[in-house]
Amino acid sequence: MLRIRLTRVGKRNNSHFRVVVAEHSRPVKGKFLELLGTYNPIKKDIVLNKERIAHWISNGAAPSQTVARLLKNNGMEGMEKFIKHVTFTKKTEEAAA
Repeated sequence: MLRIRLTRVGKRNNSHFRVVVAEHSRPVKGKFLELLGTYNPIKKDIVLNKERIAHWISNGAAPSQTVARLLKNNGMEGMEKFIKHVTFTKKTEEAAA
């Protein structure tokens, strides 16, 4: 299964990320198929090739949750189905019993 995910590059305490397409079983810093963009969380700078991302998604690649949130915030449609909404609730003693 192909995955669109972030891979970290840059120095210590100065992280930059690449948005890449890779097989989900490959290591995070391993070989990837295509470079789709870059993300700098310090400057909040993101450069994406939206045409290629749409191409890979149409061919069955699934973005990670982080990448899906970045794409949604940058105006790409249809990313809601890749974002899991998790709510944290405390278990009460009655529900635990």
